[in-house]
Amino acid sequence: MNTLKVGDTAPLFTLQDENDQPVKLADYIGKQQVLVYFYPKAMTPGCTVQAQGLRDSKTELQKLNTKVFGISPDEPKRLAKFCQRDELNFTLLSDVDHKVADDFGVWGLKKFMGKEYDGIHRLSFLIGLDGKISHVFNKFKTKNHHEVVLEVLNGQS
Repeated sequence: MNTLKVGDTAPLFTLQDENDQPVKLADYIGKQQVLVYFYPKAMTPGCTVQAQGLRDSKTELQKLNTKVFGISPDEPKRLAKFCQRDELNFTLLSDVDHKVADDFGVWGLKKFMGKEYDGIHRLSFLIGLDGKISHVFNKFKTKNHHEVVLEVLNGQS
């Protein structure tokens, strides 16, 4: 796993959203900061708490000119259920073949309950107006992810 670092250019991608419509990162570069957060699986407990925190922070994120994209290997149909069930107000993207996760360096070996498998590591990247990674979020709990993001965006850390 070769995770992107601050200063790296974010890989441009096009992925299907929860409505099975294409979303291009390039459409946002130069217009808004973009928070790309990777999560393992829609509608699981940790992923739900993380998404709800971002949902509840939408007004603050908008004031800070920040667009949120959540990326997981789930199919668009499952993402749509997640959005509906939890009233999510930001875009979820489907990376079924985990190519974008590979490009960002968040797909790799994981261990859980004594088993090893490949999967998404829970990391987030803030992409600046210039298309470069301005912050990598790798130290947070799912319940306070949104707070850590807002602290960085507000220049507090």
